[in-house]
Amino acid sequence: MKIILASASPRRAEVLRAAGFEFSVMPAEIDETPNPGEGAVELVERLALLKARAVAGKLRQPDAAVVLGADTVVMVDGEILGKPHTFEMSVTMLRKLQGRWHEVITGVALLGLNSAHRGVSATEEMVEHETTRVQFSRMTDTEIEEYARSVEPLDKAGAYAIQGRAARFIPRIEGCYFNVVGLPVALITRMLARLRDGER
Repeated sequence: MKIILASASPRRAEVLRAAGFEFSVMPAEIDETPNPGEGAVELVERLALLKARAVAGKLRQPDAAVVLGADTVVMVDGEILGKPHTFEMSVTMLRKLQGRWHEVITGVALLGLNSAHRGVSATEEMVEHETTRVQFSRMTDTEIEEYARSVEPLDKAGAYAIQGRAARFIPRIEGCYFNVVGLPVALITRMLARLRDGER
């Protein structure tokens, strides 16, 4: 069954490709503003599903497919850290993370689709999440500012990329490594198997 990745993230595409999945990419454009009082798990699961639904709504092809949506946040001391868009935001987030453990939470949504008389209809929706604990080493102000000046922290949850230069500051993790990159492939594999078997 064809997989459609509802994400513009090159990291998510790289993870899927390396795991041997065949897929196409169709980015979703949605409002990612958290709802008042919304927790991290609720947020990532809701946004992952909205992304998958947004892409499914654009499809006008007869082939059966699975739309894959995902959303990732970092949480430290109950505070949700999204994606920084400036140097100052990156510095602020890195200072909160350095020398501490935090959680990376990714919501995953799968929409099983089949052809309909008018367009494509969803036959089943599945939503789950994966959590990984990550430890950051203590960083000096110079290290934080030098890393924040690189292009790497921008547009990444928590202002870092574990597969990049930030690896120097991450001595250990507990859980799925690929979840920290942005796509928990083991969870997705299990969900796809259940979707094929008609289970929830």
